[in-house]
Amino acid sequence: MLGGPGFAYVGEWRNDNGAVLEFEKEIDGIKLNGVDIIGFSDDGRIIHFKVMVRPLKAINLLHRLMGEELMRQSAKTGVAESQVPPR
Repeated sequence: MLGGPGFAYVGEWRNDNGAVLEFEKEIDGIKLNGVDIIGFSDDGRIIHFKVMVRPLKAINLLHRLMGEELMRQSAKTGVAESQVPPR
């Protein structure tokens, strides 16, 4: 959904324990801007991962698209709708 054509990392900030990666993408005419906040353990493994997106209309769009994708995936795997988290 977020990756693929039009997705681009546009900024990067790092230190010994983590990184913040800024990204942009346009979906359905709405320009998303966000960051991946990543924390690393001493051996280099990811121990924390958070994604933040703005503006609000982009969050609402992603919420709708993720709900639709969950419904498609549940139909493929046969998961009952009652087992799919509410939108």
